[in-house]
Amino acid sequence: MTQSRIRAALTVVVFTAAMWIFEFVDFFLLGGTLDLLFGLRSWVVSDLWSVFTAPFMHANLAHLGANTVPLLVLGSLVAFSGLSRFVWASIIIAVVSGAGVWLFSIPGALTVGASGLIFGYFGYLVLRGIVERRTIDIVIMICVVLFYGGLIFGVLPQGQGISWQAHLFGFLGGLLAAYFLPRRADRRRLPPENRGYGPYGPSQGYPGY
Repeated sequence: MTQSRIRAALTVVVFTAAMWIFEFVDFFLLGGTLDLLFGLRSWVVSDLWSVFTAPFMHANLAHLGANTVPLLVLGSLVAFSGLSRFVWASIIIAVVSGAGVWLFSIPGALTVGASGLIFGYFGYLVLRGIVERRTIDIVIMICVVLFYGGLIFGVLPQGQGISWQAHLFGFLGGLLAAYFLPRRADRRRLPPENRGYGPYGPSQGYPGY
């Protein structure tokens, strides 16, 4: 499990690094072309595949900069569950968030950014502490609520240029991932030690002396 967690954490770093590389190339060399090619346009059926690419695109460097720290922090905490759960959680969040943006945004609106993933990881970490009921998960849940609890207000309609749809449905996607992904198996308990009592073995329903 430790190696899986390390690989998952490295995956978060690679995802974030890829976003920065794409944004530098797009901003300095392509003039926003990547956003147009890989961003998600609502109500355009041929753009549904971009639910998986839009999170890697950002409007500008400031947009990406604002998303970087919460993405690294919350993504790494989700990665604590292991690589497989992190990947599946990310896929569920991306699909639910993207579907919500595609369906409930103004037709033809272009949406880019990793905020859907961020809100999804937030929702996942909050509900996982309740579902798993493990000490470490509960501690993570409490810390996430204390430091990032203000994110919840981001699911409400915001000013122009902010996709509250991505926030809301990303959060819902995180809740779905935390609820439906299989719980981590409890460590198998060893059978009670077989203690013999005299030549007749353990007592049959009576305390041994």
